[in-house]
Amino acid sequence: MNYTFLMRLLLLFAVLVPTTSQAFYEWQEEGLEIELRGFVRGIGLAAKNPSDNILFEHDRVLASGLFGRLMLDISMPSMSAEMHLVQSVLADKLRTGGSRFNVISDAERSDGLHWNYDEGHADLVVDRLNVQYQSNDLRLKVGRQPINLATTFYFTPNDFFAPFSAEAFFRTYKQSVDSARIDWQWSNDSSLSLIAVMDYKLDLSQPTGWETSPDWAETAYLSRISTLSEYFEIGLIVATVSKDEIIGFDFQGEVSDLFGLRGEGHFRFTDKANTKRDSKFSLAIDKRWQNTLTLRLEHFYQRSGAKDSDKYQVLVPEDSNNGYLARNYTVIGSSYEFSPLWQGDAVYLFNHQDTSKLLALYSSYVLSDESELSIGINIPIGKEPEFGRLKTEFGSFSQSLTVEYRVYF
Repeated sequence: MNYTFLMRLLLLFAVLVPTTSQAFYEWQEEGLEIELRGFVRGIGLAAKNPSDNILFEHDRVLASGLFGRLMLDISMPSMSAEMHLVQSVLADKLRTGGSRFNVISDAERSDGLHWNYDEGHADLVVDRLNVQYQSNDLRLKVGRQPINLATTFYFTPNDFFAPFSAEAFFRTYKQSVDSARIDWQWSNDSSLSLIAVMDYKLDLSQPTGWETSPDWAETAYLSRISTLSEYFEIGLIVATVSKDEIIGFDFQGEVSDLFGLRGEGHFRFTDKANTKRDSKFSLAIDKRWQNTLTLRLEHFYQRSGAKDSDKYQVLVPEDSNNGYLARNYTVIGSSYEFSPLWQGDAVYLFNHQDTSKLLALYSSYVLSDESELSIGINIPIGKEPEFGRLKTEFGSFSQSLTVEYRVYF
């Protein structure tokens, strides 16, 4: 049986059938509420890759795919639970982008809740599965959930688990990890978060690339304490991630109502052989005007990054910030609402080590209460790779056009 064709047909039917913006199933009684919602993405990709047959299997890519997300929320006065079930059907070229090495990777989490079938074209995964207890000043959440301690937007060194790339625009659903989290608001201005995240060893024979059972010896433990002053929130992070000791900080706030200022970073101490201490920092300034125009300027530094492109081939930092290779980056971003239904975004990334750039443009238009259309364009600027060696980082990226149609029901 052709499961790929069947799933595409079902997901396409969900996209085309008229829906409402409300949940398609709701049930309430005293003290209990159940809600079932859905979300479907249809994706089309056209890309032109650098002319390097060693790194890229295809010079040009034309591919499509479908994602479906089913969301269950259960709420009671002090307890709640959620489950997100994600079905994807993707063409091979969409998974790799025509590269011989790239794949759409899964977050580091158990392979036991991920099923791959129809010769690898289709995936079914439980992306969220958790329960939560909440009182006036305490929240305990256990299970598969997104974890994010970032305060900056583009480069997020304190987001240790499945961070978004700097040029990612659609960030509604962050990949979850298997974890437990306690948040305690001990005063009006101060709070404490304690987090434990399961670690998994690589297993390339599994669809996700990770083993089913956790590696308990490398469980990550994180704590963050924060306090709020008149203008700024300041946080301190102490953590152990992959057996590395981490001390970090973050802050965010407004400077005299003129502009926003935020930053984050950490020092990472490791006892691994031939591995030096790492540090990552990001500093951002942003300004939003009443006409909805927003501008952001952000700089990112990582000690583990290469000082020049000659070291790109051998530089493989185990905990790099989403795979960026160089030491210093600057990004300028903007967004603007052309109308209540039409929004545009732009991001310009600059690599200080090899002077390559990446211009990413994005626009979304609300078609109805329950659907929207988006278009994304990536324009890399820099020397292309030759014979499998990178001349510049962003010069090895693809020129691409992505079109998405999204439906919520």
